Formats: sequence, C-alpha cells, structure tokens
Amino acid sequence: MDSFEGKIAVVTGGGTGMGREIVCQLVKEGAHVAMCDVSADNMAETTELAAPREGVRVTSHLCDVSSETQMNRFRDEVVEQHDTQHINLLFNNAGIGGGGAFVNQDRDEWERTFGVCWYGVYYGCRAFMDLLVASDEGHVINTSSVNGFWASIGPEVSHTAYSAAKFAVKGFTEALITDLRLNAPHVQASVVMPGHIGTSIALNTSQVLGKDGALDMSAEDVDVIRRQMSGRGLPVDNVPDDHIREMMHQRAVDFRDKAPTTAADAATIILDGVRENRWRILVGDDAVVLDSLVREAPEDAYEPEFMERILASGHMQGVVRGGNDE
Repeated sequence: MDSFEGKIAVVTGGGTGMGREIVCQLVKEGAHVAMCDVSADNMAETTELAAPREGVRVTSHLCDVSSETQMNRFRDEVVEQHDTQHINLLFNNAGIGGGGAFVNQDRDEWERTFGVCWYGVYYGCRAFMDLLVASDEGHVINTSSVNGFWASIGPEVSHTAYSAAKFAVKGFTEALITDLRLNAPHVQASVVMPGHIGTSIALNTSQVLGKDGALDMSAEDVDVIRRQMSGRGLPVDNVPDDHIREMMHQRAVDFRDKAPTTAADAATIILDGVRENRWRILVGDDAVVLDSLVREAPEDAYEPEFMERILASGHMQGVVRGGNDE
C-alpha cells in the first residue's frame, strides 16, 4: 500500500498518544479515518489537530474495545457514516497498563487490563475482518509491545496482565500472516512492538480503571508502591501517602514528556512499516536493542543482571525509573 490517499482507516484509541498521531498523519495523507476511544473530548481534540481538508472524512465513535458489543456497534457506525462496505486499514492500537501482579493484586484490574490490550485486538479483528477482506487491498496493524517478547519491566516489578496480553497480540498477528496468505492474500498483517513512547498511557490507565489518577490511589495501592520502592532500597517507609501519590503522578508525567521516542515519531515509523509491508515493526531504538539482547541471551532475560545490561546500553531508563509504553 504505497499511498493512503482515499483509503478508509479504522484506528482504536485515537484520542491520545500513538493513536492520535496515526489519525493525524493518515488524514494529512488524504485517508478517511474512523477512530474510537472512551473519551469524546480527547477525540474532538484529535479531530481539531488533524484538521481534515475538504473531502476527507473523519468520524469519532465512543467505544470500549474490551466489549464485543461495542466494537460491533463501532463497525456498524463506520459502515453507515462512511457509506462503505469495506475498509483498507485497521489499527488495533488501544491499550492500558495495570494488573501488574497475578499473585496478590486485584483480579478485576488484571482482567480489565487484559481485556483492553488483548480482547480489544481480537474483537477489532473479528468486527472488521470482513470489511478488510472486501477491499481491493487491506492491512491489519496490531499493537503489541516490547513486552510481547520480554515479559518484564525489571526484576523488582510484577508486570503480568499487560505482558500476557501483548504476547497474545504478537502470537495472534504472526499466525494471521499465514491465515491471510491462504484465505485473503490481498490483506496483510503487521505487529507493532513499541519501546518507551511518549504517551499518556500511565496517566490514562487509572482513569480507565475507574480512578482519577495517581493522586487518587487508595491506601492499599500506596502500600504496594511503598513496598516496591523499599525493595529497591529507597527510604520511603516514613514518607506520607500523599507524597507517594504525588511522586507516582510525576512519574506518569515524566514518562510522557521525557520519552526517547515521541508519539509522532512512533506513528511515522508505523506508517512507514505499513508502506514497506513489514510484518514486524519495532518502534524506537530501545525496542531494537532490547530485541537483540533478549535474542542473544533468552535464558538470562529475567535475571536481575539482565536489567543492568539494558541500563548499561543507555535504554529503558524512564521505564525502570517510572512508567510503561504506548
């Protein structure tokens, strides 16, 4: 797909971050875009930033991607509002963090995170696959993560729900390559694996999980963070709860504002990968380095010394000191 001019694209999570930038860049290139998000205000801001020229249609749709009913409604709205029986591009991009520990943390948060990050991709493909197949040329782009090949953000932090979901996305998309080649050879599939990207995922996650942000963390959540910090040798035993809440909020802000790769640059890398028909799209120098390190020493990937090798390479500093991806 050398050009996106006149193509119809669907983007989940289009209200912020990489999703917003994908929408803006597609619109700039003349694609018609249908985006969904859980925030109407964020999508309105995306549409304003995209500034579609005359003749380019951009529609916004409220949708929780972890709900198959809502995803099917989103599809039906796209068919109606874009007056189409096909789409060309499907970006299953929406994601949140959370559900770090499986052993001793809240099950609802774990399943909510897994639901958005995995079922959002699965339901997106289920809902829109027939429309992709109905096109002359189509491409599905599923966002996994470096946590889709390395289930960790360090040896002292649990990271199970997000990693499990991103591994599922990676494996599913790789399997789709053969499935599509056999049954719909005009449709391509790519898996996107970002490293640390400057987005608001750390800020948005708590809102999706029903909280107002790190400043609204419960006493139980603060205790978990305090234990994690103490385990890293940080003297926080006597730090007031509100100070820890403020520290976590600032980490989320820094994760967005001090990332090595901006959301705009990430979107450019992804769209270039689609043009080049690459099925595997690593986003960011840190993703490339981490991929290489895991391949070189897979048996060591979850040992404490492995993180030291990553940090010595000059990458993942912001993640270990503070946040996650997308």
